[in-house]
Amino acid sequence: MKPILLLLAAGLLGLAGLTGCSTTVNSTENAQPSYQRNMVDEKRVITDSTLARKVQILGVNNAMTPGGFLRVQVELRNNTSSVQKFGYKFEWFDENGLVVGGPTSVVLSRQIEGKETLFLTGIAPVGNARDFRLKLYENTH
Repeated sequence: MKPILLLLAAGLLGLAGLTGCSTTVNSTENAQPSYQRNMVDEKRVITDSTLARKVQILGVNNAMTPGGFLRVQVELRNNTSSVQKFGYKFEWFDENGLVVGGPTSVVLSRQIEGKETLFLTGIAPVGNARDFRLKLYENTH
């Protein structure tokens, strides 16, 4: 009798472990959105092809806030079925291409579930920022 209980307990623990580690996300959205995005023509520089295969940039949208600050929203997708951890930071530039914002540009940590899409949003720290760069880093922790 005890071997059967041990086998049953081991099976339940294994099943709980599998369901507890599920990392995919189901979602739904309006098929005909009422919003109009201002998509940015972008240039990508890929130096980490492993990260680029895992976490893909789908598009970049920008707008000005009511206070006159540049707001950028980047849509990402996890192409894997497991959680991916990564770091990111926005860098901001003025109309002359000079970096603005200085020490406020810090690397933030984020994770994205398997097959999930998410948005990263950055708001320029100063009103004279007119352009941006997003940097993604593979999290090795």
